[in-house]
Amino acid sequence: MNEKGLLIVLSGPSGCGKGTMIKEIQKQGDYVVSVSATTRAPREGEIDKVHYHFISREAFQQMIAEDALLEYASYCDNYYGTPRQKVDELRAQGKNVILEIEVQGAFQIKERCEDAILIFTIPPSVDELRRRLHKRGTETEEVIEKRIARSLEELPLAKKYDYIILNDALEDAVDDFLAVIRAEHLRSANVKLDF
Repeated sequence: MNEKGLLIVLSGPSGCGKGTMIKEIQKQGDYVVSVSATTRAPREGEIDKVHYHFISREAFQQMIAEDALLEYASYCDNYYGTPRQKVDELRAQGKNVILEIEVQGAFQIKERCEDAILIFTIPPSVDELRRRLHKRGTETEEVIEKRIARSLEELPLAKKYDYIILNDALEDAVDDFLAVIRAEHLRSANVKLDF
């Protein structure tokens, strides 16, 4: 029934479990996660072109100038963005594409792609968010505090998204995500009738 894949934006504070949710979602169905470009340094274990396209600030600015990004944002002193061409190709093949991006980029996506589905995931509390960031062990205390401050700015913007999912119990959050996508596939605008 559907020809074009859905474009799904998943946002939420750093440390609220978006990456973990996406890993579980991919086990449940045919989802492709768009690989973003970034100017930040790789974390331990991250692989170029798998986790991110790690590029220089100059290369990123060139992509901006060439309008080769579907969206981009500056977050904690680094650029992050979504290369346009690959997302368009995947959707044309009927694949559902997930973008794990920040609020600023999500609103750019909504302006450029009216059919994008915006989902914001929230933690049970700010204290739990702080605990999760410490547990990751990948950032300094200063960076963690920057991420918490940014989260407090972003959380009120969740109301501008199409859906909000609480990520307290992972299984419930994944079930909620999949329910949203099932419903979106049945939205009349997304169904092509052959008669």
